[in-house]
Amino acid sequence: MNVVRPIEKYNELCERLAFYADDEYRDFSMRGIPSERPFIGVRIPKIRELAGLVSKEKIEEFLEASPVAFEEVIARGFLICRLPYEEMISYFDSQINYIDDWAACDTFCSGLGKLVRERRAEFLELKVEKLLEDKREFAVRVGLVLLKCYYVDFDYLAVIFGVVERLAEREEYYVRMAIAWLLAECFIKFPDETMSYLAVSHLPKWTYNKTISKICDSLRVDEGIKVILRGMRK
Repeated sequence: MNVVRPIEKYNELCERLAFYADDEYRDFSMRGIPSERPFIGVRIPKIRELAGLVSKEKIEEFLEASPVAFEEVIARGFLICRLPYEEMISYFDSQINYIDDWAACDTFCSGLGKLVRERRAEFLELKVEKLLEDKREFAVRVGLVLLKCYYVDFDYLAVIFGVVERLAEREEYYVRMAIAWLLAECFIKFPDETMSYLAVSHLPKWTYNKTISKICDSLRVDEGIKVILRGMRK
């Protein structure tokens, strides 16, 4: 198969994904990613490469198809990330509807890159704040991961701590994990401010302790600080 040949039809994208299927990797993915979708067994870099073979003129046509396999959802996210900002916004919510696992969430969020960075304030109000009020576990996780990827700087710390407080009682595992991950990133970049927040937070015991663990897992935190943090566990 000529892997550099452009992909013109959605069914051809599915055929290319099937061509690169790896049964061992599929089984590995299924153990670590609790999606309800079938898995083909294609690594993320290869999915990104295949999505890149779809011409920009064809992307919106491809987005009309409903993805079935996990890898199709990932590819759809990569296609949306290739669109100009206005077009990306118009398809953003539809992608959220297909996300039912942490990998599809995190891959999509990280792929948005420059699109979000250049219009952070607008994107926060237009999309992120709505996600954080959603009832769906992975919609909320998308919002939290977007905060982690694009908003961990001093100007947005108060926003982040306010969001975490509002979500403190959410019981879903992947929401709690995203909160811990987000706060760990805040601590790495702004240790004093984040330590002050943790001292007065209303985080439940599990989320609070997981945050401490995530911070201590980081190689960017001094060992002496880790000793103090471990002593703060509830």
